[in-house]
Amino acid sequence: MASTKYIKPTESELEILQFLWMKGMATVREVHESLAQSKDVGYTTTLKLMQIMHEKGLVRRDESMRTHVYQPAVNKEKTQRHLLGKMIENLFGGSSTQLVLQALGNNDGKTTKEELDQIQELLNNLKNQ
Repeated sequence: MASTKYIKPTESELEILQFLWMKGMATVREVHESLAQSKDVGYTTTLKLMQIMHEKGLVRRDESMRTHVYQPAVNKEKTQRHLLGKMIENLFGGSSTQLVLQALGNNDGKTTKEELDQIQELLNNLKNQ
């Protein structure tokens, strides 16, 4: 059984995937309008990037109408797990502890009480396994 090769999205591709994961499906115009709110990007750049993403297998494209509609072809959670695993390995020497300490220690108090409660619950569950 052949293993599926993972396609690592670029930073720009991740921005598009985030939007598509949230919306479910969208046209190039919708994606472009979302991206243009936070950075200077041309419509043709967005179009070309989404065409490349389609070729790479990151998105699916419905060509049944004049305006093509795109949707994510990769799972959000699997992508997060893969990228996080790579980051832990490459940036933190394989130590998830270092990642957590860095994330919680350098967020300028932005972690809410609810988030800390969720983290504590996760830690308690891990300890009891």
